[in-house]
Amino acid sequence: MISIYALTWLGVLAAQISPGPNLAAVASVGLAQGRRSALFVVTGISSGMLVWSMATALGLGALIEAFPWSLLVLKFVGGGYLLFLGLNAARASLQGGAATTFTPDARSLSDGHAWRLGVLVLLTNPKAALMWAAVASFLFGQGLSAWHVLAFGPMGALSGLLIYGIYAWLFSTGMAMRGYRRFARWFEGVFAAAFGAMGASLLWAGVREARN
Repeated sequence: MISIYALTWLGVLAAQISPGPNLAAVASVGLAQGRRSALFVVTGISSGMLVWSMATALGLGALIEAFPWSLLVLKFVGGGYLLFLGLNAARASLQGGAATTFTPDARSLSDGHAWRLGVLVLLTNPKAALMWAAVASFLFGQGLSAWHVLAFGPMGALSGLLIYGIYAWLFSTGMAMRGYRRFARWFEGVFAAAFGAMGASLLWAGVREARN
């Protein structure tokens, strides 16, 4: 189980490091309003991760318990989506990475507003929901129980708190843009490798199960 958690955590970590709406929200607030507001955005994002991870773990767990055959479907659907994410990241890496210019958010945000912004950015992003569903499908596909899948959620949220917290600190200093632009394609490469491995593993497990 530790090795499964490690591979899954690597994939989630790579996704958190890579460009996306979460990073854009943290960077925009950090550039314009400083570290404190950016860190409250980070806590909101981490809170939203807990919501999605819990919803997907319990929801897919209930689905599998009610319809055991649905696990095979999830292996193909989840594996295909993870592989799709990996291939997109690989293409972005080969093309030089995604755009990494962030616009400062000039709005005046209280601590509560900054936290809610982080939650909304995460919960209104359909890609985040699909990613957590695919991650949960991968964990279920490796034979883990619903409780084991549920236990992974706080790990993903804590790594998000750490990664985006570092970004909040860096972007609030105004020194991060050049360095991030320089290494963005390597972040995408790690993302591609981790999610590609997860997707291929899950699809292969589905093929083997379908043959039996």
